Amino acid sequence: MLEVADISVAYGQHRALTDAALNVGRGEIVVILGANGAGKTSLLKAIAGIVACLPGKRVTLSGRDISALPAHEIVEAGLALVPEGRGIFADLTVAENLLLGANPKRARDGEAARRERVLSLFPRLGERLGQTVRTMSGGEQQMVAIGRALMSNPDVLLLDEPSLGLSPLLVRELFASLRKVRESGVGLLLVEQNARESLAIADRGYLIENGKITGSGTGTELMSNDAVQRAYLGGIVASAV
Repeated sequence: MLEVADISVAYGQHRALTDAALNVGRGEIVVILGANGAGKTSLLKAIAGIVACLPGKRVTLSGRDISALPAHEIVEAGLALVPEGRGIFADLTVAENLLLGANPKRARDGEAARRERVLSLFPRLGERLGQTVRTMSGGEQQMVAIGRALMSNPDVLLLDEPSLGLSPLLVRELFASLRKVRESGVGLLLVEQNARESLAIADRGYLIENGKITGSGTGTELMSNDAVQRAYLGGIVASAV
């Protein structure tokens, strides 16, 4: 569904990405693993049209070339980004944030049903529709951010460090919800510092080092890879349950 090739990004003299390429299928969870500064966030932002790329970028979504579209038209095409730090409207209520998420034309039909779907994924939000988002916990704010993105009716959802700062219990709840999103047919491209939890739910993954994709495999293959275990899993791990 999402095909990405030849994405290169530079900030002044610093090359953040070089010829990055990946793909995400319908209803597939794909995780990107890499150290801080490896280029993970730049890759998501480049796909979403938020940062400028060097010539040659190719991004297609469901067969449509969206490489040259501005960010708001990329959302209309069916791709939504949940950025690191969430990017929510903190002074608005939960209900208002969800309503803003449904602003794209593609999302206006079926808005009510989509909202019910979001609230079924995150029941806590249904209890707090009138609450100002800045008064909520970090985990609840992340639910708002993901719910707002889902309200745009995406085919592919990009998530940048969604579990950052969350308690272990909330991390488990979050990843269980992402599984349910996958079951609805939405593809997910996930940058995540919690390698163990993300690989446990991932269909596939990519490794990125110094701005270059250096490896790939299924979630199970990467979980059992010695180099991945040493770099991201704290050593040898037992087989995933």
